[in-house]
Amino acid sequence: SGVGTYVLGPGMTAPDGQEGEEMEEPIVAGVATDLGQAKITVIGVPDVPGKAAEIFKVVAKSGANVDMIVQNVSAATTGRTDISFTLPKTDAATALKALAADQADIGFESLVHDDQIGKLSVVGAGMRTHSGVSATLFEALSVAGINIEMISTSEIRISVVVRGDDLAEAARVVHTAYGLDGDVEAIVHAGTGR
Repeated sequence: SGVGTYVLGPGMTAPDGQEGEEMEEPIVAGVATDLGQAKITVIGVPDVPGKAAEIFKVVAKSGANVDMIVQNVSAATTGRTDISFTLPKTDAATALKALAADQADIGFESLVHDDQIGKLSVVGAGMRTHSGVSATLFEALSVAGINIEMISTSEIRISVVVRGDDLAEAARVVHTAYGLDGDVEAIVHAGTGR
């Protein structure tokens, strides 16, 4: 489906000799899924400058590799906020232990560990020049009744966190939404994984 169109004036031929056809980089090259992540939510963080830095310094020192981060809008009444982040399941225990040890210093209320999440990523170099890629993703998940817990975007990738149980269905409806059903397995090329 990734075929662009030339508009040719009289007597012009398309550069590749094909009559008005060229292969474009596909807008969405593939859909990747990952069940190997966990989510940690730091609840009741004082909403003052430097708290996120303290939290992620502690997490980094524990050796955990943080992937996605979402900070909720603070509750005006309490002046506190929640910060959620994802990391490999194998890093979760050490990160939790490190945060718990510094709870008094950082001043948060509690920690929630959730290892029943799935990450779905839509990857494609054509995404940066095409609007509507994220709308298609969110619409497909919405129609399927799949709730999105976290969103992270870059120029060539959109990632969402959903329930682990929903991940296979999410991948199926997203493949269909982008017309990737012909692919037995979507190939994510090396170097596009940022």
